[in-house]
Amino acid sequence: MRKILVLITFCFALMFASQVFAADSKIGSVDIQKVLLQSDRGQQAKDQLSKKAASYDAEKNKREEELKNLKNDLEKQSALLSESAKSSKEKDYQQKLKEYQRFLKDAQDDLQAKNDELTNKLVEGIVKIVQDYGKKNGYTVIFVKNDGMVFVDDRADVTDAILQQFNASH
Repeated sequence: MRKILVLITFCFALMFASQVFAADSKIGSVDIQKVLLQSDRGQQAKDQLSKKAASYDAEKNKREEELKNLKNDLEKQSALLSESAKSSKEKDYQQKLKEYQRFLKDAQDDLQAKNDELTNKLVEGIVKIVQDYGKKNGYTVIFVKNDGMVFVDDRADVTDAILQQFNASH
């Protein structure tokens, strides 16, 4: 029974595929990654993320320097301090270390979230451009070019046209 169901499903898929890929079909492909990286808005998003990453990097360096100084002070004064003072300085160092690690995680999460937000906005815009382009130019299907595609004829690549229209739409 299961084999029959699979066979019927396969037959329907073949019928559908033959209709989609009929002789008058027009097929294209677009490299979304290329549009993201080379578009004006993609460059702006990249610059925005770079600035945010640079500010986090500056804060990270400042905190690392503070931790280094605390560690050096602790090592230099270790022999001179009472046990309670030494313990207090060690607690202070450990607290600063935890705060530093928390900062690194929060900064990484924030950068990833911002990257995802910007990328999703850009991809939504690109998809709309691709849909409009496909309708206006009579395409039956426009695939997203990816590593899984073994072969795509360069004549089917509409990436440059999409990039041009995406930049013009801003």
